[in-house]
Amino acid sequence: MPADRGLQFDEPPIFERGSPGRSGASLPPLDVPRVDPATAFGGLARQTPAGLPEVSEPEVFRHFVRLSQQNFCIDTQMYPLGSCTMKYNPKVNEWAARQSEFLALHPLCPDAYAQGSLEVMWRLSRMLCEVTGMDDCALSPAAGAQGELTGVMLIRAYHRAQGRSPRKVFIPESAHGTNPATCALTGLEAIKIPKSDDGLVHPEDVLRIIEREGGDDVCGLMITNPNTLGLFETHLPEITKLIHARGGLVYGDGANTNAIMGQVRPGDLGVDVVHINLHKTFTTPHGGGGPGAGPICFKASLSPFAPTPVLVRADGRYRLEHDRPQSIGRVRAFQGNFGMFIRAYTYMREMGAEGLSLASQLAVLNARYLWSQLKDTLDVATTQPCMHEVVLSDETLERTTGVKTLDVAKRLLDHGFHSPTVYFPLVVKGALMIEPTENETKQTLDEFVAALKTIVAEASTAPEVVKTAPHLPRLGRLDEARAARKPRLRWTPAQQDENSQR
Repeated sequence: MPADRGLQFDEPPIFERGSPGRSGASLPPLDVPRVDPATAFGGLARQTPAGLPEVSEPEVFRHFVRLSQQNFCIDTQMYPLGSCTMKYNPKVNEWAARQSEFLALHPLCPDAYAQGSLEVMWRLSRMLCEVTGMDDCALSPAAGAQGELTGVMLIRAYHRAQGRSPRKVFIPESAHGTNPATCALTGLEAIKIPKSDDGLVHPEDVLRIIEREGGDDVCGLMITNPNTLGLFETHLPEITKLIHARGGLVYGDGANTNAIMGQVRPGDLGVDVVHINLHKTFTTPHGGGGPGAGPICFKASLSPFAPTPVLVRADGRYRLEHDRPQSIGRVRAFQGNFGMFIRAYTYMREMGAEGLSLASQLAVLNARYLWSQLKDTLDVATTQPCMHEVVLSDETLERTTGVKTLDVAKRLLDHGFHSPTVYFPLVVKGALMIEPTENETKQTLDEFVAALKTIVAEASTAPEVVKTAPHLPRLGRLDEARAARKPRLRWTPAQQDENSQR
């Protein structure tokens, strides 16, 4: 499905539209005495106009619709970002979350008057515990990274309650990149476990690194399963036993739960705490950086340290409990991003246990299909069949044609596909990480495969076409270094002059 220029608008900032006195508002005549803000606010009133655009309603509406038409989204085409799990968000989720009884509920509403909403939260937490094989759940973390941070804070609090303060956390290179940052934020030390030849973490490698570090300062292990190479960590039960035997706990990064839900539960493998990305596995929106939701599920041994408020059910009633002496405290305003809870709960009720299990099977099937179709076109990161995502490499392509991963990703835009995740994981040279999820049909996958094969062939016959892509979107290849180092985030009148000169 190649892209086409279609009808595209070169939309200027809204500040450059309108004229003085133009308005899209209709207000009734003033029926109270007129007040001069300059005197009414004791000299605190603005002395100069705010500089807001003066535009009509059609101008405002058309402006934002045109901007939206410049966006690539999951509702328009396959969004193959690896590790991000960009699943289609069913519209019934939005319908449920927009019910006025949920939407208009104030977060400070007394528990007695919010029983229905608290019950939804309770039921969601129990369902997440069932999926992960854990005993308890905290919904409040606002995203996966914060869920990860909260989980490690629980581990640290657990050790302190035992009168211990171990600092070393062992992290495989195939784990998610936020893990070392989480250790730094919690005052712990990240110890790297190098990638093995087959991409899996082996007990003997973990033991060797622990013994190299002294062997008696084990706070825990942070592991991603399936890992960032798309492989299931088959040795995880042995590894968790090894960590537990040395007094440590195991944190499981649950960002890739979409590959295993209904098939295997982290808690049954010996993991002590795991976070779940509701905006990945359970189809709540990514939201352009928020709002997300990253609940954590954990074993009963960590329950005393759960973040407050803790949702409690007793005698058929629900309440938020704040008095928890051993708690790590509040990690999020109020109870978390409640709208995301409604969306995830709706999805899980709609799918049921069998539906969730089928979704993970289809996610793995789709990724393995891509792996089988592309393994002879680009280098693959591992010769083992993948789980939910396939990781490719530009090693041979760059050596023979000079075309790099970034060039391939940009050229995919001309074929109507968003680029995959690029240059991650870092342990793979020129990585392209593709996650199709269970939503995509075989027809869509075949179109994606055909696009990649066309680009790779084009790299040999017309490399400059690939290196200068994209050609069809409204904007061509941008100066990414300048955009990162000198971003222009605020419109100024000088910018209007510059735009007019163009």
